[in-house]
Amino acid sequence: MGIKLKRLEDQVVVITGGTSGIGLATAKRAAKRGARVVLCSRNESELRETVSAIGESGGKARSVVADVANQEDVERLAATAIEEFGTIDTWVNNAGVSFYGNLTEVAIEDMRRLFEVNFWGTVYGARAAVSRLRGSGGALINIGSVVSDRAIPLQGAYSASKHAVKGFTDALRMELEEEGAPISITLIKPSTIDTPYFQHAKNYMAVEPKPPAPVYAPEVVANAVLRAAEHPVRDITVGGGGRLLTALGGALPRLTDYYMERAMFDSQRSDVPAGERADNLYVHAPEEGMESGNYSGHVMQSSAYTRAALSPGKALLAAGLGLAVFAGIRSLAASDD
Repeated sequence: MGIKLKRLEDQVVVITGGTSGIGLATAKRAAKRGARVVLCSRNESELRETVSAIGESGGKARSVVADVANQEDVERLAATAIEEFGTIDTWVNNAGVSFYGNLTEVAIEDMRRLFEVNFWGTVYGARAAVSRLRGSGGALINIGSVVSDRAIPLQGAYSASKHAVKGFTDALRMELEEEGAPISITLIKPSTIDTPYFQHAKNYMAVEPKPPAPVYAPEVVANAVLRAAEHPVRDITVGGGGRLLTALGGALPRLTDYYMERAMFDSQRSDVPAGERADNLYVHAPEEGMESGNYSGHVMQSSAYTRAALSPGKALLAAGLGLAVFAGIRSLAASDD
């Protein structure tokens, strides 16, 4: 059954984690294009400012103070969207937290909390959305990561949670397709994105964390999300760098392990000694309201790979490029046998 999604200007879009990074970038761009947006965050003051800014720009927005790790909060978010705007057309599960450190050293309670937000928050949001979209149709968009496919050291728990999000999303998609539900299910897999994620993550390391290059702007992800809100798509990898890494990991897993062991520790460790930081693992960060982080290196404002994948006329080209890369990697693997 073909799924038809509304034009964005006719939609009500719910976004979790809407006051920072990808969520904020998506909310602002959705509202600018005419969508009515409903945002949630734990930060009440930033929610008010975000809604006010959207309103001053001519958009329509509402907000709900909510912790996605609490199912009652997520249900209240859904109920508010219906009460305020009468429907939900797209639901974006974006809220997430992280920390840096070796898996044998980080606190178990921190791992549990991370899964409560990243995985269970996605589950609660998906169930709330699906129960309301079954009749009217619409899009459920879950924000995964390239680490949904290929784990990264020093962020092992985050990688595990995003693997879980991918597994949940893929299974849910098949179940809903089998029953004929008019719901598009999309997994967005960003590469490294210049958001406040790196300032907000709890840090167990002796030095400050840094984003591994290449780094993309948050609007590159926002554009992918909004594309999926209007056009059914299974998954979108944002950033050619991440796509190459996952292709390499699929074809040559042990060689990719070796590469990451040599490269992904130093690429995530800065030379700056770790200082006091107000992370967002258990409570909201004191400073939100920013799309971008403090990355001082080059930030890519677009991704040729993702742009091709999102363009109907170029999707086959992107797929062909992906297959060519994969075939090349496989041929290298065969030559090593």
